[in-house]
Amino acid sequence: MLKALKNIGSFMLMIWIIFSRPEKWGVFRRRLFDEIQLIGINSIPIVALMSTFMGAVIALQTASNMDSPLLPEYTIGYITRSSTILEFSPTIISLILAGKVGSNVASEIGTMKTTEQIDALEIMGVNSLNYLVLPKIIGAVLFFPVLIIFSMGLSLVGGWLSLLLSGLASTETYVEGIRAFFEFGNIVYALTKTVVFAFLIVSIASYYGYYTKGGALDVGKSATTAVVSSSVAILIANFLLTQMILL
Repeated sequence: MLKALKNIGSFMLMIWIIFSRPEKWGVFRRRLFDEIQLIGINSIPIVALMSTFMGAVIALQTASNMDSPLLPEYTIGYITRSSTILEFSPTIISLILAGKVGSNVASEIGTMKTTEQIDALEIMGVNSLNYLVLPKIIGAVLFFPVLIIFSMGLSLVGGWLSLLLSGLASTETYVEGIRAFFEFGNIVYALTKTVVFAFLIVSIASYYGYYTKGGALDVGKSATTAVVSSSVAILIANFLLTQMILL
């Protein structure tokens, strides 16, 4: 219990230091664009692959279980859209990104810590947390919503392609289901969750990476702990945000 409280205290102190004003805005901008490339743009292929096939699976499973004659055919598109926007794209994709992005961030910062590169920055008078972590957090918060919108679109396209190839539903009824009872607030809810998840993934991974002690083996342990911790934090935050926003 005391160790957990100590870790929480260290984490909050780290966040306070991170969000201090950057000393050189030109350097910050360059690092921000680099982090958007590494964290966001490089994640597009895995997001695209997962989203397309998961959308296809959701649509096929819904269509195959449409046994009741009381359910209209457009229910397939409606359920695919609702599942994608409310839960799959913001939460499942964020969990996948926790594994990809979180491990990369923790390994990068952990390696810099164990090789004393962070100590060298501190000796030169550089705020290492602000310099290393702030661009990562801002980059993730800015670009993760773009990835999730991209995921939503590809999931719906994947569902449409699977139904078209299997002949289980027509394009017209699928599109009708996507448009039926649409609420823009669901998009806002999904993107709000995404911003929170992006912050949790990068900040938690940075924490475990920054406080790594030892050698290469310890860097691997920090990366693993970061992925597990950020995944648990995403699940807890998902429950709390759903309670606050939807209910």
